[in-house]
Amino acid sequence: MSVEVRIPKLGMSAQTSTLVEWFVEDGAQVQKGTPFYAVETDKSTTEVEAPADGKVEIIGEIDTEYEVGALIARIT
Repeated sequence: MSVEVRIPKLGMSAQTSTLVEWFVEDGAQVQKGTPFYAVETDKSTTEVEAPADGKVEIIGEIDTEYEVGALIARIT
């Protein structure tokens, strides 16, 4: 079963976030709770933890702005 990783809602008014960094490489194994990626809004930069254990399939690109809820990775 795969877990979809989506851009989180980070504030009351934030509708988009920019993906600024992946802390893992495509195809790497990740453990739930470890730093996974960072996103930036106009007010802050936030590190997001991996939501599950498994192999990472990266979809989102660095320095790209995404709407809240956009699919950026899968963990299988």
